Amino acid sequence: MVEIIGIRFRKGGKVYYFSPKQINFKVGDNVIVETSRGVECGEVVIANRNISKSEIVAPLKDIIRKADSNDMKIVEKNHIKEKEAFNICLEKISKRNLNMNLIDVECTFDNNKILFYFTAENRVDFRELVKDLASVFRTRIELRQIGVRDEAKILGGLGICGREFCCKGYLGEFEPVSIKMAKEQGLSLNPTKISGTCGRLMCCLKYEQSYYEELLKITPKVGAYVKTPECKGYVEEVNLITGKLKIMPDKTDVPIYVDRSEVKIIKDAEIKINKDELKALKEFEEEK
Repeated sequence: MVEIIGIRFRKGGKVYYFSPKQINFKVGDNVIVETSRGVECGEVVIANRNISKSEIVAPLKDIIRKADSNDMKIVEKNHIKEKEAFNICLEKISKRNLNMNLIDVECTFDNNKILFYFTAENRVDFRELVKDLASVFRTRIELRQIGVRDEAKILGGLGICGREFCCKGYLGEFEPVSIKMAKEQGLSLNPTKISGTCGRLMCCLKYEQSYYEELLKITPKVGAYVKTPECKGYVEEVNLITGKLKIMPDKTDVPIYVDRSEVKIIKDAEIKINKDELKALKEFEEEK
């Protein structure tokens, strides 16, 4: 076992583990640490705890120190600098007539690097832009092209549920979401109903997927041939949550409604996605 604290560098960002160096931290404390990008100031979101060594990526870096009032003043100054850098970069992009959308700017705590995040439909030659920015800020400049999901995570907003985007609020990392999940959950494959503001499948499709997978193991699918206490017939409709099935008997045109616990599967069916539907929706599944 090894003692760790979890640190996040932006709201909804990924949580990274660091060694607390035998110092006790509380959730909400600010700390100064060294990262691959340079010296950064982050917030403790996981207080001291022991976890298995198999859960960490060795070697585990130590914290440098707890952030004091002077450190937090530097953070505030950096936020002001980020806003100025954003406007300057927009001006340079316009002058260079580059087809790119600036999304966000980050300064490392030690001002050793400034990162500019942007989206673009195609690859952009920004070498001259980097030179322009370096001449203004006299520090290392990094331009990073991001996808539409990352853009939504940075900018934030409200989903169709009326709540803050999950990716902005608390999701540390994106998880793969597939059209198959929507199909298995009995959702309409209408893109406007299953895609988020970012234009990709909604992250929340992943949340209940494991529950639906368990229900699918014990529930006949639409098209299955089953036996009920009254008759044999084909399943026409399924409500996975309630377990209610609509059965069309072999010898009558009058459907019956039974619970899944009352039927025996003679031949189950498969959940299939129409090839045309799959082709039309594939772009909503892509990560970029």
